Amino acid sequence: MRHTISVLVENKFGVLSRISGLFSGRGYNIESLSVNKTLEEGISIMTIVTSGDDAIIEQIIKQLRKLVNVLKVRDVSQMDHIEREMMLLKVRTEKTNRSEIFNIINTFRGKTIDITNNSLVVEITGAKDKLMAFVKVLEPYGIIEVGRTGAIALSRGSKPTTDFK
Repeated sequence: MRHTISVLVENKFGVLSRISGLFSGRGYNIESLSVNKTLEEGISIMTIVTSGDDAIIEQIIKQLRKLVNVLKVRDVSQMDHIEREMMLLKVRTEKTNRSEIFNIINTFRGKTIDITNNSLVVEITGAKDKLMAFVKVLEPYGIIEVGRTGAIALSRGSKPTTDFK
């Protein structure tokens, strides 16, 4: 089963290396990884998407909590949460199909961020399924390039996803 794990860490040299080493050293795969600073000085949040049964995920979480510089670990998948990714996609266009492609972009609530005579770059955010459906619909037109962020997630409601205080 797919799990999204939120890890609050001290923003220090080597933290990412230790966490990725934990995964690779035990044969666990990271499907998606997103890291950024929080509003709290010196603290970063990592969102890691991985797969495994409940026992494997429990083991990963226990091992993450033992690492130096790790402040808090939560399996966001176990909470009522919102999860999103962002994708930039470059698609081929011709004068004859450009309006058709614009309609698709609007249907998926995408945003055109660059236009040339023979291509468009689109920004789209959403759940993984939405992004994959968008790719599938645009494939017949000729996708030139795709770049995706990792997933990010927050719990619903007023309680923080990963509270470190």
